[in-house]
Order: sequence, then C-alpha cells, then structure tokens
Amino acid sequence: MHPVKVVIYDMDGLLIDSEPFWRKSEIAVFATVGLHITEQDCMETTGFRFDEVIDHWFAKHPWTAKSKEQVHDEVLDLMEQAILKEAVLFDGVAESIEYFKAKGLKLAIASSSAMRLIQACVTRLHAENVMDALISAEHEAYGKPHPAVFLKAAQVLGVHPQNCLVLEDSLNGVIAAKAAKMKCIAIPSAEDYNKEKFSIADWKVRNLEEAMSLSVFK
Repeated sequence: MHPVKVVIYDMDGLLIDSEPFWRKSEIAVFATVGLHITEQDCMETTGFRFDEVIDHWFAKHPWTAKSKEQVHDEVLDLMEQAILKEAVLFDGVAESIEYFKAKGLKLAIASSSAMRLIQACVTRLHAENVMDALISAEHEAYGKPHPAVFLKAAQVLGVHPQNCLVLEDSLNGVIAAKAAKMKCIAIPSAEDYNKEKFSIADWKVRNLEEAMSLSVFK
C-alpha cells in the first residue's frame, strides 16, 4: 500500500466553476472568425488543453480573419478576468485545502489550463502560500488524457506517482491520473455523475466534502 503524500487538484470544474465561462468565451471569440459553435459543441473538448481546442476547431473549420494565436490569446484574456472576478468557487474548496494541509499533505494544482489562469485561480483562492506546486499542461508535449502534467507534479514535489492522489471532474483527467498510476477521486458534474465511464476512478463522490470523508485520508 502506497500512502498518500500529495493531493493534486485539477482546476476547471473542480476548484472553480469556470466551464460556463470557457463556453461563453469560446463562443464569443470563435464567432469573430466566422465559426459559430454551441455550448454542446464546447463540451466536446472539456478537459482539453486550449491550444488543442483551437487545433480541433481549426481542422474542422479553418479561418483566416485572425491567427490561431490571436484567437487563443483573446479567449484566455476573457477567461483570466472571469476567474479573477466572476467565476464561483465550488463549495468545500477552502475547507479541503485546510483539511489536507492539517494532515501534512503536500498540495498541487495540475491543469490543462494556461499557467496564467492557474495563477489567477490561486489569487482568487488567496492560496499563494498554500500550494506547493502549480503545473500547467501548456508546457508539456501532450495534454490530458496523457498523464504528463500529473507526472510532472510528482517530479516537482519529489514523490513517487503512486503516493499521489488526484481530484478530477473530467473523464480526460481521470484517464490521465490512472495512466500516471495515481489514485484518483472523480467528482463529476451533476449531469455526468451517473455515467458509467467514471467507474475507472478509485472513488466517485459528489463534492469535495464527500472526498474528505473517504477512508484513504483517515
């Protein structure tokens, strides 16, 4: 048995309710290049690194009005402001951070989002001096469901992957955690909670409060 030494949080949809703002921002900015997508279309790429989202839609509907980099940066500008000022933090976030810290566990955020968005989230959480590592998949060759971002977190914190536990809301994130040979608690959205696909996680709970009650932390 490998004891948990590190808890790794995903960010979007787990710490902060940013997914609605991703959809809103993508729809607005993609429309400026003649690509009209729906909220359902946006859900196809939940958990993807955003440059991969750009590549996904550009391959289907190439545009010329702006560069891919411009579209990318415009969406991130909107998202940074949303995270700092509008997006709601999920219940139990502050309590879970305090709980895990009290147990002597190291904490990390490992996200598909750009580092500036992770830093915006940490600022919103007032957790600048709490997180032991911030890892963005933007610096990895591949985003989730590839395990690179989680493996990097373990490497930075100097622990074996099997001593890490990941908190994830998306299937791509759960796949990445298990591919990294880490324990994983899935906290899917309400509409995804009963989907069989999340059974690959070690545990499935409805919120962070339930996660804290699991025997793995006792």
